[in-house]
Amino acid sequence: MGRRFLITGTDVGVGKTTVGCALGFAMRARGMRVGVMKPIDTGCAEVDGMLVSKDAQALRLAAGSSLRTELVCPYLYSSAVASADADLEIIARCFHEIAADSDAILVESAGTIATPINDDNDFADLASMLGLEVLVVVGSWPGCVDQGALALNFAESRGLITAGYILCDVEPGASRAEDANERALMRLAIAPYLGRMRHREPLAKSIVERLL
Repeated sequence: MGRRFLITGTDVGVGKTTVGCALGFAMRARGMRVGVMKPIDTGCAEVDGMLVSKDAQALRLAAGSSLRTELVCPYLYSSAVASADADLEIIARCFHEIAADSDAILVESAGTIATPINDDNDFADLASMLGLEVLVVVGSWPGCVDQGALALNFAESRGLITAGYILCDVEPGASRAEDANERALMRLAIAPYLGRMRHREPLAKSIVERLL
């Protein structure tokens, strides 16, 4: 069994799915069987009377996965209000079924690592239960340095292994502020800095190689 990651972020909209798709595609291009999961997705759209996770669909496509939707995303919600009632054991069973035929697994959290799964558990508990290395996506915008430090410190406080963090440019065109964010995070964070993902560009080869 190869590496297994929890791809989480500092907020919603920071590029978790973008990074997950890029990493899944890169692993697939290297001949790996890549399992993907988005155990819980909120804000799903209704299509033909059924809720659909666009993030889960994107991950499956990037990784070339033919896994059943109910395995990849067992819990779909139309809003975040109803999201904290998922069963950790059901998610774990889906994960292990995917793991049986995978060389690596990418699990994307909903929201942040502290986002609740149910009244008693959050995504940090899921990472601990499944032995997932934490990969934090830091969206490069105002306040992201503090957000990144908080996410990384939270993972460390829960005794999780942190593979590192990626700074993701959420807007086109690098600015001085984004460059400053990068330097500040490198000074502040103890976890490995894996690199920066430019807006709508492939994941750098150096980042991929550190995660294989």
